[in-house]
Amino acid sequence: MPRSTYYRWKKQGLPAKQDALVSRVQELCLKHRFRYGYRKITSQIRRQETVNPKRVQRAMQRYGWQCRVKAKKRKQTGQPAQVAEHLLKRQFHADRPLQKLVTDITYLPYGSTMMYLSSILELYNGEVVAYSIGDKQDVQFVLDTLQQLPDVKGAMLHSDQGSVYTSHDYQKAVKEKGITMSMSARERPLIMPSSNRFIPR
Repeated sequence: MPRSTYYRWKKQGLPAKQDALVSRVQELCLKHRFRYGYRKITSQIRRQETVNPKRVQRAMQRYGWQCRVKAKKRKQTGQPAQVAEHLLKRQFHADRPLQKLVTDITYLPYGSTMMYLSSILELYNGEVVAYSIGDKQDVQFVLDTLQQLPDVKGAMLHSDQGSVYTSHDYQKAVKEKGITMSMSARERPLIMPSSNRFIPR
């Protein structure tokens, strides 16, 4: 704590109740080396007494006891490697099997947990030609679905710009299968005409 802040606080004097609160806030801030914000400090105090978080926040701001640890920036999983051109352009009709395919991930609430369904849909007849169910939506999850496809060389596969689809590993696997990738705006589902199926727009 800055020396000037301490002496200013000592000189001003506070009502007994407020003085006790400020002392408690100071004690906790020092104990945790100014790593806690006002919400966590409030939570600590509330273990022994009721306190308004705004009072804690004001005290910390007044004496410069705010959290001094910067939040770490998290890297996105599956950093985008390549975004393909939007080739499907809402043309959902296919003249032959395995000409146009669409893929997406669906959330499946399962008790207190969340499961995920990765599926690839055939636009020629609306059939699901590959799918995987898992408890996390990472690149390997969608690769497992992709590898289920038969020989689809020359087919178009359409998805959104989710990080799993733009990842290097997924794009490499798509090219190895001779598939042309098409992508649209991220997280913008579309209901296909005369159907309840969701397709990335």
